[in-house]
Amino acid sequence: MLGAATRKLNRDTGERKALFRDLVGALILHGRVETTVARAKETKKITDGLVDLALRGDLHSQRQVRRLLTDDRIVHRLFAEVAPKFQKGRGGYTRIVRTRARRGDAAEMALVELL
Repeated sequence: MLGAATRKLNRDTGERKALFRDLVGALILHGRVETTVARAKETKKITDGLVDLALRGDLHSQRQVRRLLTDDRIVHRLFAEVAPKFQKGRGGYTRIVRTRARRGDAAEMALVELL
């Protein structure tokens, strides 16, 4: 989930895990989230991996998902509502749409959406 090949995003390990826990959780709960492009790319990778685990649906995959997502509502929604939508697919569960430049620092923003 959060492997060695992730962007550091100027954060230490704990901050980075908390950031992605929140972003992935919001994406699963709400279906879309707006963030910077770099964060969006990492969020997409993590979310696609979690959906792959949820498609397996066994107890071990639930425990692996709970290592990152600690909120029971999010885990339940992932296994009960999100994963069944993607039964036929093999990857590509999320989409990144670049939207605008953020006012203030001109960071490129993007929407991450569940398909």
